[in-house]
Formats: sequence, C-alpha cells, structure tokens
Amino acid sequence: MVNEVESSKHKLPEGDRTIAVVAMPADTNPSGDIFGGWILSQMDIAGGVAASRLAQGRTATIGVKEMEFHKPVRVGDLVSCYTQIQKIGTSSITVKIEAWTTNHYNPGGPVKVTEGVFTHVAIDENRKPRPVNKS
Repeated sequence: MVNEVESSKHKLPEGDRTIAVVAMPADTNPSGDIFGGWILSQMDIAGGVAASRLAQGRTATIGVKEMEFHKPVRVGDLVSCYTQIQKIGTSSITVKIEAWTTNHYNPGGPVKVTEGVFTHVAIDENRKPRPVNKS
C-alpha cells in the first residue's frame, strides 16, 4: 500500500501557482536542508498575495493550522507555492497552500513537500479589520 506522501509524487498541485523561488544556501538549517521556517515564510507570502488579491487591499496573517512538512527541500530546488481559497468570511480569508519542488539538476515531476491552511484578515489603513471586498 502506497501512503499519501509517496503518492503525492504522482499528483499535480492544486490551486494557482502564486510564487516560485529558488532555495539558496543561506536558507539552510544546521543539517544542510532548507530551514522549515523559510518554507513557512514563502507560503505566508503566497497566501498574502492570494488573500490581498481577493480582498482588493491589504491583509494580515492571523493564523496557520494543519501544517505538514512531507519532505526536505534542498539547495537549488525551485519551490513553487500554490494557493486555493477555501473560505471567505466577513473580514477573513482562509487559504490552502501547497509547496512543491522541482530540481533542474535531476529532472522529474514536481513533489509536494509542505502544505498548510493559512487565515488572513482584510485590514484598513488603520490596521483594523474591514469587510472583504468580494466583487
């Protein structure tokens, strides 16, 4: 029986490719893999882009849940973050984010390395919650 992590090699990313960035040596942890916090920050940037587009203005991250790290990311991997809006509230936007990697040194399909659900809130010029502009 193939577990879900292994079968992710044969799936395609869900959502829209929102950002893509190459993992660099400065982003490594002491073991030489890319630091999980760096991946989390890239996902937060992607979620913020998706939420701000939908809200047609400024948003702020208010929560992260269901975060899973499936596989390590290596220096030189192209990390692509895919976003999918899950829920729109009065002022909040919930975004599912998947991080996938490809490696230009070792061709092959993309591999899902991380996924999570981020919640953003639309804010006004005074940094106070405002209704999401859904038009």
